Amino acid sequence: MKRGGHRPIGPVFINRDACKYAGHPARERAWSPVSKSGPYTNRRGPGNLMRNTMERLKIAFFCWESLYAERVGGLANAATNLAETLARHHEVHFFTRGEGGDTEVNGVRYHYCRPSGEGIVRYCSDMSRRMIDRFDEFDTPSFDLLHFHDWHVVDALRRLRDRETIFTYHSTEFGRNGNASSRRWPFPEISGIERCGASIAKRVTAVSSTLRREAMSLYDIPDWKIDVVANGIVPGHYQADVDPEAVKRRYGFDPDSPLILFVGRLAWQKGPDMLVDAAPHLLREHADGQFAFIGDGQMRRGLETRARSLPIRFLGRLDDADYVRLLNASDIVAIPSRNEPFGLVLLEAWSAGRCVVASDVGGLSENIEHGTDGVKVQPHPDSIAEGLSLAADSSERSLSMGREGLDKVKKEFQWSRVAERIEESYRKLADQDPLPRRLTAA
Repeated sequence: MKRGGHRPIGPVFINRDACKYAGHPARERAWSPVSKSGPYTNRRGPGNLMRNTMERLKIAFFCWESLYAERVGGLANAATNLAETLARHHEVHFFTRGEGGDTEVNGVRYHYCRPSGEGIVRYCSDMSRRMIDRFDEFDTPSFDLLHFHDWHVVDALRRLRDRETIFTYHSTEFGRNGNASSRRWPFPEISGIERCGASIAKRVTAVSSTLRREAMSLYDIPDWKIDVVANGIVPGHYQADVDPEAVKRRYGFDPDSPLILFVGRLAWQKGPDMLVDAAPHLLREHADGQFAFIGDGQMRRGLETRARSLPIRFLGRLDDADYVRLLNASDIVAIPSRNEPFGLVLLEAWSAGRCVVASDVGGLSENIEHGTDGVKVQPHPDSIAEGLSLAADSSERSLSMGREGLDKVKKEFQWSRVAERIEESYRKLADQDPLPRRLTAA
């Protein structure tokens, strides 16, 4: 697997009628393009979710990426780890892209398909159709709950809308566009799909309070329908006993100078251009500073040109093991995002005990306590440079903030706690259904 990627783009196709009764639960249930006697209704009746206690459920995850097949970004990590944690107490099937036969990993049953189609949304529509074909193979006995992750699988959600469904926002197209709307393709089309996902799902979650407010404002989601369920992490996966000097030498860095690390897509949302522009300001205070950029994307060529005379190396996508070694050898992790719904890199950096300098936006703003476990800055080169300089002034203070971040990860962001929060959303889904439920024991 490689760290850092980018999403493809292409023409958009969506059935607009599927969103006809957005925000009205009774009418949402009453109207459907799928016959209630058709193949995608719940053949055990209206679900098997317990109102007061969570019985063992049969759960289907729909996500276009996972850690064990296709991987694009942080979504793979979030969805895979949540599925594995739920699989300790439930039967979890994961429908995703991939090659080869179905497999079981850490209790989760993975079912693969190979989509085709020109352009990202046509591709995702074909993927949804193929996922449903695979889903139907395992829908006896019927799944109790269907969990859809991000916009790529909304067409599958539309086709399965009569079932017990929950839709999770990991980001929005507005956020990916740097907190800005656009009339340029594909913004209107993908935004329409995101709206549709929220309108037809029985329940919705978002990975931060900021993203919840953003989605509610953009897509008219009622307050009662959407919960906050933050992402989690396995801290040990990002810890390694390394010789920092040796690791720095391996990648062509000065072993005795502080290394500032950027991890993510080289895209406008993530703000790599602001970090490049911050470098000259930092170097006036700390002439020995150096930067490593892990990731790839459409901005890479332009960034390399801008950084030609600066101590910056663009490493592209790295294998997980190489990424973890470089993460643990770095001195500061910079997260200069213009929009960040949650920010898994923050948890990764904290897990490695690294000091974080991050934009005061989204999930980063919610989770960082300025001066205690990180440095919050404005998404502007001057402010980013000032924050980096503050962190670089004292290695002792930087190490202290990294240790505080690790403590916070252990207390608040273990996947077991995340699974408890998502199960609570599952319970709310059961409670809001007006139809009588058949409560059965596991």
